[in-house]
Amino acid sequence: MSRINFELDVLRSFVTGVELGSFAQAAERLGRSTSAVSAQLRKLEEQAGTAVFRKAGRGLALTEAGETMLAYARRLIDLNDEAAGAMRGTDLEGWVRLGMPEDFGEAVLPDVLGRFSRAHPKVRIEARVARNADLLAQAAENRLDLALVWNDGSIATRGETVSEVQLRWIGPTAKREIWRAGREPLPLVVFEAPCIVRSAATNALDRAGIPWRVVVTSPSLGGLWAAVSAGLGYTIRTGIGLPATVHAMAVGEGGLPKLPSLALSLRRAGVDHGSPADLLAGIVLDEVRSATAALPLAA
Repeated sequence: MSRINFELDVLRSFVTGVELGSFAQAAERLGRSTSAVSAQLRKLEEQAGTAVFRKAGRGLALTEAGETMLAYARRLIDLNDEAAGAMRGTDLEGWVRLGMPEDFGEAVLPDVLGRFSRAHPKVRIEARVARNADLLAQAAENRLDLALVWNDGSIATRGETVSEVQLRWIGPTAKREIWRAGREPLPLVVFEAPCIVRSAATNALDRAGIPWRVVVTSPSLGGLWAAVSAGLGYTIRTGIGLPATVHAMAVGEGGLPKLPSLALSLRRAGVDHGSPADLLAGIVLDEVRSATAALPLAA
């Protein structure tokens, strides 16, 4: 049986179209005609020997085989781009200042730093893991070249939207009674104000007519996890980077109201095309989108 050799250009069109939700937009981004991209997708299905897409209303959705292909295509493209960057970037030098919220600092930053340092070993990175308000302030003062920040629409981040992430109520993994609805205020474990996620939670509770009280405040994510796992109250985060002692609660669990989603933006300060910061931004976007795409739709 002959081996199948998938073409990277075809895979790149496929992945770009799925991520943008439009193959016409993918063609524009990749500098190809829409007909050329359509031909590439037909070739992909021919090589795969099975349907990658299915009809979904007026559009297209991935089949189960298409979902599998998407995961492998992303990995192949990442490896190709990493190899190309390593060949071009062995002599690349410089300094990049990157900031991320704590959730992503623990769950995503190690992969970002590993991929970048392998491709560009001479570039020095200063990574800062901090609260959202701190990251916004540092970015506004040009003390960060790249800043991954939360945005609820009330702030002008002047950044590229990376993903829309659903907020979740977080409770202890161990089953225990924390709150008796209708008898007492909901106990909250939150970051110190100002906090965009804290405000989203209290607004949701106020709209639902549920009284609440702050029982623990913490300047760090570790403090939130400790208090929640001890059964002192609920907190609000995403499903990213959760320790085993806490879990993201199911829709309606405990009588808690639905929470909104928040946009993640990558803010850049004077980043030139092909610069170390620009190359690092590409890896940040890829890793964060992969992490958030794996989250279930909820709450």
